[in-house]
Amino acid sequence: MSIRVIVADDQEIARTGLVMILDAQPDIEVVGEAADGRRAVELARRLRPDVCLFDIRMPGLDGIEATRSLAGPNVADPLAVVVITTFDLDDYVYAALRAGARGFLLKNAGAEMLSQAIHAAANGDALIAPSVTARLLSAFAGSGPISPPTQPVETLTDREEQILATVARGRTNNEIADEFYISLSTVKSHIASLMAKLGARNRVEIAMWAYETNRVKN
Repeated sequence: MSIRVIVADDQEIARTGLVMILDAQPDIEVVGEAADGRRAVELARRLRPDVCLFDIRMPGLDGIEATRSLAGPNVADPLAVVVITTFDLDDYVYAALRAGARGFLLKNAGAEMLSQAIHAAANGDALIAPSVTARLLSAFAGSGPISPPTQPVETLTDREEQILATVARGRTNNEIADEFYISLSTVKSHIASLMAKLGARNRVEIAMWAYETNRVKN
C-alpha cells in the first residue's frame, strides 16, 4: 500500500520539486497539490491523505494555521502533517509542533530525509530536522512553557523515564529497542503508556514535555 500524500507550497517550482521527489519513491503517492493553505485544508479534508506536507509561508492561510485546522488539539480525527520551510527559525518550528505537526524539515534536507519524515509521520512517529531538534526544544523549555507542564495521570516508571529521554533525543523505535535490548512491541507499549499518562497525541508532544520538565538537557 502506498502512502498517500498531499503537498502544499505557494511556490510552483518548489511544489513541483517536492512532488517529483515523493512520486519517485516506490511506496509514496502524491494525491493532491495546493498553492495556498485554505485549498490545502479543503483537499486534506476531502481526500484524507496519510500525510500532509505543508510549507509554512502560504497566502490566505499559512502552514501553521492549516496544520492546526487538521491536527490541532481540538481536532477529533487528526491528520498527520509534516511542515517544511526554507527558514531555520525556532519560533516557526515550535509553533508548528504546538499546532500538531508530526515533523519539521528544512527544504535543503534532501530527498532521503524527506522520505523518512513522510514514512515516520505515516507510522505515527515524528521526524524533526536534526539541526533544530535539541536546540529548539531545550531553548523553549529554558524560557518556560506557555502554561505549566501537564502532570502525569500516573507516575512514570523508571523504564518509561528512560524511554522518554530517548524519544526526546529523536531516537526511532528500532534504535530504542536496540539500546535497551527490548522488543519493538515492548517499545511501542512504553510509548503508548507515555502518551496515555502525559495526555500526549504523538512523539513530538512527548519530547516537548520532556524538555519542558527539564528531563533532558543538552
